[in-house]
Amino acid sequence: MSHVKLFAAAAAASAIAFALAACASEPPAGVAPEAPEAPEADGGLRITGTDGTVLRATELATFENPWAMTFLPDGRALVTEKGGAIWLVNADGRKAGTLTGGPDVDARGQGGLGDIILHPDFSTTGQVYISYVERDADNNQLSGAAVVLAQVTLTATGGTVSEQSVIWRQFDKVTGDGHFGHRLAVSPDRHLFITSGERQKFTPAQDMGSTLGKIVRLNLDGSVPEDNPFASQGGPGAEIWTLGHRNPLGIAFAADGKLWVHEMGPAHGDELNLIVRGQNYGYPEVSNGSHYDGGDIPDHPTRPEFAAPAAYWVPAISPAGLDIYEGGLFTDWTGNALIGGLSAQALVRVTINADGTAAEAERFQWGKRVREIEEGPDGALYVLEDKGGARLLRLTPAR
Repeated sequence: MSHVKLFAAAAAASAIAFALAACASEPPAGVAPEAPEAPEADGGLRITGTDGTVLRATELATFENPWAMTFLPDGRALVTEKGGAIWLVNADGRKAGTLTGGPDVDARGQGGLGDIILHPDFSTTGQVYISYVERDADNNQLSGAAVVLAQVTLTATGGTVSEQSVIWRQFDKVTGDGHFGHRLAVSPDRHLFITSGERQKFTPAQDMGSTLGKIVRLNLDGSVPEDNPFASQGGPGAEIWTLGHRNPLGIAFAADGKLWVHEMGPAHGDELNLIVRGQNYGYPEVSNGSHYDGGDIPDHPTRPEFAAPAAYWVPAISPAGLDIYEGGLFTDWTGNALIGGLSAQALVRVTINADGTAAEAERFQWGKRVREIEEGPDGALYVLEDKGGARLLRLTPAR
């Protein structure tokens, strides 16, 4: 989740591999195909999952290439678009207007404006964290993710972003326009976690002199915590919490304080990982997927020194956005992971067990790529579709 919540004290556990093989275009074996989205008389839609659960989807607004969403204490929300816009959305889902003064972005490929979350003291400080992709000042072909801590002032029709301070930069800047990661979350003990993709460069994920392919942990002001696992080595390595990641596009803390991150594999092998301090998750040395040219990558069981995923997908779902559900509206889903699927064009529900294992429980498909999932203050799920004309949908149990 990109909105800030208070959780119980953090606990660590080791992830145990659990393979999933649910096709992005077919339901799991033995399960009847889901019904397509069906219009209701009042304009809502009914979406039936692979396990028979029926959701009601209400369209609230549309956006151009939306990327992230976070709820405000008053029930309104902020939505980012990759091209640079930050929208204020009313509690009823209608667009109120945009915020001016946000980061200046030059959107290319997968990179542009990214995540937005609230500082844990937002109610008193009005501060937010915003991630985005910046170009190198001396070479426009080089780029990297960055995070600013900024002040927002809201009105009835939008607002302003001011007092931006860059508190983190991906190191180092490289060519290409993919795998930035830059998803954000604040931990129960008030640290900022940042997902950092390996930028399609493979080996930096294992390089302790680079923050590419890592999960980064910082103090709320961007300084490096003294208790980070590699703090003593200084430099970029001091920021690293875990390493060996590919393209992590979802991060969320569960109610028990455990940190979960999903990442896109290469050709298949998408992963859901329980993130444990100092562990190495193996990419590109191991993956349950393959190289895009068909070349083999050793599977996780061949290298037990690397942390194995709690769950993985072959074929791929292309995960984006992550929520660990805590509300009471979906009574049987508490503690489940809810993952957006881009290539799967689905909302994927995953059960998480106390021993760190996980398994796909159900998939909801309605023919659209799913970019972001947020749990609203009303317990409903708010889903942002991907690309141009993407809808913001409110999902509730169908009556």
